[in-house]
Amino acid sequence: MKLTYDQVHLDLQQEVQAFLNAEWRAERAKDAEFVNDFRRKAVERGYLYRGIPRKFGGSEQSPDVVAAQIINEAFVAARAPQEVPGIGMMMLVPVLLECGTEWQKEKFIAKTVSGEYKWAQGYSEPGSGSDLASLRTRGELQDGQWVINGHKIWTTRAHEANFMFALVRTEPDAPKHAGLSYLLIDFKQPGVTIKPIRQISGEREFSEVFLDDVKTPADWIVGERGNGWQVSKVNLKHERTAVGSAGRAQALLRSLLKLAKGTKIDGKRAIDHPIFRDRIAAVDGYVNAQLYAGYYLTTLAANGQTPGTLGLVAKLNNTNIGQMIASIATDICDQALLVMPGDSGKVGDERWFRQVMGSLGLSIAGGASNIQRNIIAERGLGLPRSGTDV
Repeated sequence: MKLTYDQVHLDLQQEVQAFLNAEWRAERAKDAEFVNDFRRKAVERGYLYRGIPRKFGGSEQSPDVVAAQIINEAFVAARAPQEVPGIGMMMLVPVLLECGTEWQKEKFIAKTVSGEYKWAQGYSEPGSGSDLASLRTRGELQDGQWVINGHKIWTTRAHEANFMFALVRTEPDAPKHAGLSYLLIDFKQPGVTIKPIRQISGEREFSEVFLDDVKTPADWIVGERGNGWQVSKVNLKHERTAVGSAGRAQALLRSLLKLAKGTKIDGKRAIDHPIFRDRIAAVDGYVNAQLYAGYYLTTLAANGQTPGTLGLVAKLNNTNIGQMIASIATDICDQALLVMPGDSGKVGDERWFRQVMGSLGLSIAGGASNIQRNIIAERGLGLPRSGTDV
């Protein structure tokens, strides 16, 4: 494997770093006007929103996964903002670019890129989590509108969203995978009830969404009627890519090292205890494996090859790394992790409390880990389905 860039990409690496040195100031990260201006300059230089046409607020660059990797690594290292965070940018925009009509792109993409439109994802339902195709929310076409009734749950940031993209059963007599459609729903209408769910951390990131005779225009459907399952697979591909990023694992490891160096146990730093050093060294090995696997995935993409089930492995590994780091942090912080966020200024309060609790949630995000293992085993390794005699 060749782990060096060609001259064109080496030049880009220097160019991006020079831009960050000149334009980014980490101490102004909470200054919204400064951050917006920085993003605008980054788009003008072709560093952000590379795959999005200029008419929709992007920089419209030719596909180059190596260039994208270089830019991402430089921005992450500088802790500089990239795309406006949120479900819409991470999941809906790629779907609209791949599957949406021209008017849908014109109406929704630019305002999602700018952060004006905020989106929620309407997939999971009570009783329909891992077996997503069993969902029961119904949509009936009446007088040029979809009339939707159902109940979604674990809907991230729904209480902050303007719209929701949702899987809805529109063909009740079709086989369960063939009976779903991908609909866009405006939250600002009668019949939408959003109830935040209080988590063990005390936060309210997720909500239940009740849909009672909610209406959406007939043409607010992405893809063909009854083809929502295929559209959702595009959707999940982008979510799993985000969850599987090696940058996330590297950032967590850096935070763990800082914690271990700054926390004393029995009079000496946690990092100096042999057991903790051994556990952290093991995690470091997994993080580096994830990093170089990412380079391999980038190489495949640069050569026009698809990763297949290897892409699922990246997501699963990142989940495992997050849980390993959470376990070590729990043992280092000890009783400090029992304190609710905001009640203590000691190590382990908000930062690590959220990481430990969040590491459990990542086992579900983008597809439950055990489901991922089954897919990898059956489709990647050719093993028999669970419960099948060998």
